[in-house]
Amino acid sequence: MPTLLHVGCGQKRKDRTTPGFQDASWQEVRLDIDPDVNPDIVGTMTDMSGVADASVDALYSSHNIEHLYAYEVEIALKEFARVVRPEGFVVITCPDIQSIAALVAQGKLVEPAYTSPAGPISPIDMLFGLRSALARGNHYMAHRCGFTLKVLMGTMKVCGFTNVVGMARPSAYELWVVGSKTLEEPALRVLATEHFPGRPS
Repeated sequence: MPTLLHVGCGQKRKDRTTPGFQDASWQEVRLDIDPDVNPDIVGTMTDMSGVADASVDALYSSHNIEHLYAYEVEIALKEFARVVRPEGFVVITCPDIQSIAALVAQGKLVEPAYTSPAGPISPIDMLFGLRSALARGNHYMAHRCGFTLKVLMGTMKVCGFTNVVGMARPSAYELWVVGSKTLEEPALRVLATEHFPGRPS
């Protein structure tokens, strides 16, 4: 069975990742910094020493890398590249600071942009972390950096992902990228159609 490393899983499991990972053939391994969510491996994005080199076929990270300090991003992405097999791939999604900044420029820093299961979400929440979670003492939810599509794709290439395909979703204020150390762009575009919630650019 191919192995999916679900990084920063929180309470979520494979059924709340992407359509492409819903296939029963994928074996999920959950990794999180918070032991209270009962991950298979307790670890951080910058130190996944509990995961062997080139041991997983795919890695999924949803709304995690923005919790890192900017200087830690390359460390984390190099860890992602380390644990994924050469023919494997990573799927990363995170806030799109460019579309969020457009709302801020319109003076809408604290106005709700959309409503999530956790309640109304404003640009200030997307930029710095969900205020309600932070108020409850969950400081893991703080955001410490941000990405445009160009910056995220460029940083991934610097960190060992030879080819990267990405997409910005301004209506959802998020970015999606898929990257690999060996897979060529046509193969990544196929993977993007399986995992992204829309068409890659």
